[in-house]
Amino acid sequence: MQVRYDNIGTSYTRTRQPDPRIEAQLVDALRDAQRIVNVGAGAGSYEPQGRTIVAVEPSPTMIAQRPSGAAPAVRAFAESLPFRDATFDAALAIFTVHHWADTERGLRELGRVANRQVILSYDAVVEDGFWLVDDYLPEIAALDDENRGYTSPAIARVLDVRDVVPVLVPNDCVDGFMASFWNRPDAYLDPDVQAGISGLARLAPEVRERGTAQLRADLASGAWDARHGHLRAMTEIDVGYRIIVAGA
Repeated sequence: MQVRYDNIGTSYTRTRQPDPRIEAQLVDALRDAQRIVNVGAGAGSYEPQGRTIVAVEPSPTMIAQRPSGAAPAVRAFAESLPFRDATFDAALAIFTVHHWADTERGLRELGRVANRQVILSYDAVVEDGFWLVDDYLPEIAALDDENRGYTSPAIARVLDVRDVVPVLVPNDCVDGFMASFWNRPDAYLDPDVQAGISGLARLAPEVRERGTAQLRADLASGAWDARHGHLRAMTEIDVGYRIIVAGA
């Protein structure tokens, strides 16, 4: 099985830092869980302090970027977790479900190894209604058309979902996921920012360059502000990101 982030995750830690407001929501969703498995753990963002954490990550590139003192990492895939049933109080999965080869199998594995599941994912509106996709790079929406098992309704068909919490993205979000620069469009011109966003990094170079060139031209001409300038005055927005809480 190809490990996607071996190719696109080399600069991840430069642009993908945990945002404290999102982190607080995740900690609240984990409640008092002490034994936590972080599946698709990447470089370790959002791993809560003061708990017993085991990280699961298939990509050596991402594991190498985990900071000194981070939780121990096991190289494995979500679809086949190397743990006994109910080993953990909670399973954490942050911006990872859309990368899994078999989302249903991976979700069932979360439910098998942990009593509670806390998933940060997004609903289709992020890909089907966000200006970056609609105006410049519609190809992003096609990347996962065959499998939208990462949305909250799809997850609820597999796990016992108890709550779906909207994540309002602040205008100064420090975690550079795809829609985090919703009112800072110049950021999407930065190659490092693009490299840290899988939806951009996975595009064919010529497609990405075409969309970037159009955005650059629209910013210079004022066309972007004519269409979306009202966003610059907003402090937060619901772009479709969701914390899905399932299990006990």
